[in-house]
Amino acid sequence: MTDDGVAMVVIEDAWRSPATLGPSVVTIGNFDGVHTGQQAILQRLVDRGQAIGIDSIMVTFEPHPQSVLQPKQPPPRLTTRDQKRALVERMGVGTIAEVRFDESFAETTAQHFVEAFLHEKLQAAEVYVGSRFVFGRRKEGDLPLLREIGRALGFEVFGVEEVAFGGAPVSSTRIRRAIQAGEVADAGAMLGRAYSICGSVVRGDGRGKKLGWPTTNVATAHEVLPQDGVYASKVWLPELDGVFDAVTNVGSRPTFPDGDRKVVESHLFGFDGEIYGKGVELCFLERLRGEQAFPSAEALISQIEKDAGRAREYLQQENCLEFVPTIGN
Repeated sequence: MTDDGVAMVVIEDAWRSPATLGPSVVTIGNFDGVHTGQQAILQRLVDRGQAIGIDSIMVTFEPHPQSVLQPKQPPPRLTTRDQKRALVERMGVGTIAEVRFDESFAETTAQHFVEAFLHEKLQAAEVYVGSRFVFGRRKEGDLPLLREIGRALGFEVFGVEEVAFGGAPVSSTRIRRAIQAGEVADAGAMLGRAYSICGSVVRGDGRGKKLGWPTTNVATAHEVLPQDGVYASKVWLPELDGVFDAVTNVGSRPTFPDGDRKVVESHLFGFDGEIYGKGVELCFLERLRGEQAFPSAEALISQIEKDAGRAREYLQQENCLEFVPTIGN
């Protein structure tokens, strides 16, 4: 929702939509993750739109272009479509214009995209993109070309410098790799918030409860899961309007093997209710250890107690990353 209380507008298949928008300030990109680098662009967009009193429009693509151009190696998405929308709305963007990316659209030239879409349909007054922005058929367009075409059509184009972390630019690719390596604290620093997944609560085998540590089992369709291990985490339960500190295990539970089935299960501190079938969002703040097999149930219980203590200690730190829930009631 924007600062004036107006809900963000989402236009699906905006390329083919007959609607004409604008005048507007515009940005263009995939925005998977809505990470700190992308936030810098979106903040410039929103601030400028408010300053000159026109709509701020984020142009993005569905599905991810690489899933069409390289279908055998599509990049796993950091955020679902709904998560991305929620994060973008939280920043105050007025409109998301989703362009359906297919083989036909992939053949659109850079010149035609700018003339027919940015200029005629969105009535762009200003455009903000990353400094390494490329677009158009076979990535033929870049920031200098966009500036040149924009100048001829009467709008300005601004390149926004990349945000760095650890001496290198923040990118969705870096964040994916960090999460898959279990480096969720680094991933969170690049995202500007704790990495989270959404899903629903499903019944497990009840083993955690028998051990004295009942767990909430999360079924998720998220494409990027952290490396197997134990994590300090937080769990958002929209049905209860509450966020709970937790310790979470991701993996196959080798002490009690059940094939190669990967399980995501969290013990929520101070919670003992039943929420089967309800929506849930789980964020990962710090990897405490890798997954391992234990010689007995007693040894596992002892380790869980240590893990829970370390998780509580970590979650009480003042510099703990912010958890930004993206699903509602």
